[in-house]
Amino acid sequence: MSRAVVFAYHNVGVRCLSVLLAHDIEVALVLTHRDDPDENLWFDSVAELAALHAIPTITPPDPNDPEVVARIAALSPDFLFSFYYRQMIKRPLLELPRGGAYNMHGSLLPKYRGRAPVNWAVLNGERETGATLHRMLEKPDAGAILAQQAIPILPDDNAFEVFNKVTVAAEIALDRVLPQLVAGTAAETPQDLARGSYFGGRRPEDGRIDWHADARSIHNLVRAVAPPYPGAFSALAGGTLRVGKSLVESRRPPRPGGPGLYAEGSNVYADCGDGRVLRLVALEFGGARLDAAGFTARFGSEKLLLPRSSS
Repeated sequence: MSRAVVFAYHNVGVRCLSVLLAHDIEVALVLTHRDDPDENLWFDSVAELAALHAIPTITPPDPNDPEVVARIAALSPDFLFSFYYRQMIKRPLLELPRGGAYNMHGSLLPKYRGRAPVNWAVLNGERETGATLHRMLEKPDAGAILAQQAIPILPDDNAFEVFNKVTVAAEIALDRVLPQLVAGTAAETPQDLARGSYFGGRRPEDGRIDWHADARSIHNLVRAVAPPYPGAFSALAGGTLRVGKSLVESRRPPRPGGPGLYAEGSNVYADCGDGRVLRLVALEFGGARLDAAGFTARFGSEKLLLPRSSS
């Protein structure tokens, strides 16, 4: 039986740990994170799954602390796996396992190396992403690829929906290659990093809408940061308008006057910088839900023009 030490968090961590257990991998130790009470904890718990299976679990502030490294070394692991663990794992740990150290990344590497790969893929209007199991190096998301599984991104999918698909893709990729990995026969394909790109983390402030952008770009932003992520927003009439869902209205002409917002019938619309129109399906203003009637009551029936400085 192969022995593994697992660094894991989030839904991908739960599902990939489940794959290891299904393949009778001896998981000698799980390293995960303490949940942040200030974070929106919409995902499943690796710690709870480990406790269910009586797997020892620790939450060190720094996994590269020499005492942690020594504890893992004493376990003599065959493999080290990282599944959506949020801290960098350095060389002393990576060199411990006899069979290698491997990470599951939420994109089709070498595209979208780095942070928040699902959100960036949606923001950039990609029609496909997936999950990649790769050998870990100190350089992030740069090691040779062992398995990939692609999933489609539909034009109106939001990042939460895509992330759920990526979680299944990660499970499929790991389940498919794990027997070969254990047997020492898994093929590895070096990455050509020049064909990919590296992206940094995203902040809530990055969800600010520029209504002078084209409709598709605004729609992609709304999808990329829709709940449970912080959301797309715009300063409006002394308050904050949040857009949770939008649709591109391909056949609807804009009203005269340039970029702006208005209610018509039971819907709220945004005329964007390229002359195309978005239907704003889910809105909040000042933290309360806002429908078309409420929009008209608060802002009037005329088009609310938005100068470029409205952010």
